[in-house]
Amino acid sequence: MTIGDAAKASGVNAKLIRYYESIGLIPAAGRTAAGYRVYSSSDVNVLRFVKRARTLGFSIERIQILVGLWQDRSRSSAEVKRVALDHVAELEAKIAELRAMSDTLTHLAHACHGDERPDCPILRDLEEGGVSCCHEPPP
Repeated sequence: MTIGDAAKASGVNAKLIRYYESIGLIPAAGRTAAGYRVYSSSDVNVLRFVKRARTLGFSIERIQILVGLWQDRSRSSAEVKRVALDHVAELEAKIAELRAMSDTLTHLAHACHGDERPDCPILRDLEEGGVSCCHEPPP
């Protein structure tokens, strides 16, 4: 099938397919005599796998590992689990970081009068690099 057909079948756009091919995430496509890329149903399955992994937030590096493990029938599921749990730990750290940012902004917004006065704790905090912000939870 053509790159357009593979894109439709996998849900991955043609530009990304070419990129994944260029970085070795998917194997280089076969070519017709005219030089057009030709993809197999196996290639489409790999593209779907990659798309799902990206949807779950895995990095390209981790996806390369996962594709290799997926294609290795003698793999250990322990290795797959380790890759997944490492990713979970990174996601949880990011969630904690986002929660802290949200809590800080909520606190600053509660401290702001939001009226005609020019004094604004939000702007003051941004100006002072966070040193003026209290670390107590908002009321």
